[in-house]
Amino acid sequence: MRKCIGSWVIWLTVLLLGTTLCAQEKAVRINLLQLNDVYEMAPISGQGGLARVASLKKDLQKETPFTFAFLAGDLVSPSGIGLAKIDGERIAGRQMIESMNPFLDYMTFGNHEFDIKQDQLLARINESRFTWVSSNVFHKDGSRFDKVLPNVVFQVGSGEDQVRIGIFSLTINSAGADWVTYNMDLQAVAREQVDILKQKKADIIIALTHLAYPQDVDLAETIPEIDLIMGGHEHQNMQLFRGLDFTPVFKADANARTAYIHRLTWGGPGKLKISSQLRVIDSSLPDDVETARVVKKWLDIATDSFRKEGIEIGARIAVAKDDLDGREATIRNEPSRLTEILAMGMVDISGAEAAFFNGGSIRIDDQIMAGQSVSEYDILRILPFGGDVSLLEMEGSLLSRALNQGLANRGKGGYLQWANITHNKDEWQINGKPLEETRKYKIAVTSFLLTGKEEGLEYLKPPGPGLRVIKENAGDIRKALSERLKKEFPQ
Repeated sequence: MRKCIGSWVIWLTVLLLGTTLCAQEKAVRINLLQLNDVYEMAPISGQGGLARVASLKKDLQKETPFTFAFLAGDLVSPSGIGLAKIDGERIAGRQMIESMNPFLDYMTFGNHEFDIKQDQLLARINESRFTWVSSNVFHKDGSRFDKVLPNVVFQVGSGEDQVRIGIFSLTINSAGADWVTYNMDLQAVAREQVDILKQKKADIIIALTHLAYPQDVDLAETIPEIDLIMGGHEHQNMQLFRGLDFTPVFKADANARTAYIHRLTWGGPGKLKISSQLRVIDSSLPDDVETARVVKKWLDIATDSFRKEGIEIGARIAVAKDDLDGREATIRNEPSRLTEILAMGMVDISGAEAAFFNGGSIRIDDQIMAGQSVSEYDILRILPFGGDVSLLEMEGSLLSRALNQGLANRGKGGYLQWANITHNKDEWQINGKPLEETRKYKIAVTSFLLTGKEEGLEYLKPPGPGLRVIKENAGDIRKALSERLKKEFPQ
């Protein structure tokens, strides 16, 4: 559009400088709404809720029709509700897809998309009204997933104000499914995708990623053509600017507690402005009616399903006398009363001297406050993966190595929580006595840790030096938690 500004100040400037301020102005405004790592449809402790997110998108569409919602991975698993059944089959993320369909536009794979079976994931993709994008994830035979695109270019505006937005996507290779494979030469894949998007005349290039943040930082520092990285995986909001062009890297909080709003203004080549806002999703946002109806439908289905399995949503196990903090911002960074109780339950059920587990085993992302009942459904919310407790014999040197790595994993799912273990400055103690490097200890761990798939703890996969499995199935982890809760909080 042509904009001419007339005033005596401008005319004076024209006279003095011999220039004209009648200028060609082109500005296309685009809103991007970013979510990542969303496992729950309904609010948790007053925050989150997909019906509120849908309402927020409608508000943003009032600012500009060029408004798009993105999810940077992790949607279909895990959650307590995802364990519910219809006709004998787990719903396995159906509730999340249907809740997202009213407002989501683009999504990439997170590592937890591969928790469910292959046919279930393919069904979820087919049920989606939004577009899946993945540049580095393939079937085991190397073929691409049907209806999953390696990149996308879409156009907003028209004529001289036309803007072409290009998207590519990368996912971390931390899933355990044997039917999926990854190209983890991330720099090469990203370079290839950026070149393709440039050939497709993309004006703005966006990386939608589900990577560890150091990997996102590497992309920002080495591929300056990327204008914006919208990421996930860490579960905690972060805002980084890296590389010569200070490429922005953003991640929101898990479970839609927050969302990032990116307001882009395109004024032509080299004239892209990005203004980003972290928005708390709370009761200040009304529920979108359509999405709220879908959420209620699936909550009702889950309640009925669990009842048929003999699980009463409200059946009380104990009344908490302390706050049980399962928020991911807590359990991935420090112990809580909940993690202590779970680890002690593992000791009880296995007969071990001490126990440790990865904080990512707990998925409730919520607090059960003192005075509140702990229900059977809460156990499912806390431990949707379930699994066994395993009893190991570990040499002190290996135990020390694992515990140190657990501290190094602070902020991630691999941060270790423990019982009968203390850390004082540089010294580890087991049951109040200094850890002996050459002594063999009986240690309870979650069965997941024996897969060797936790970050930095690959050596816990048996057989390995300093490690012997005494009993692989020493008890059910949900039972361990339930029984310890009853012991801690007798009724």
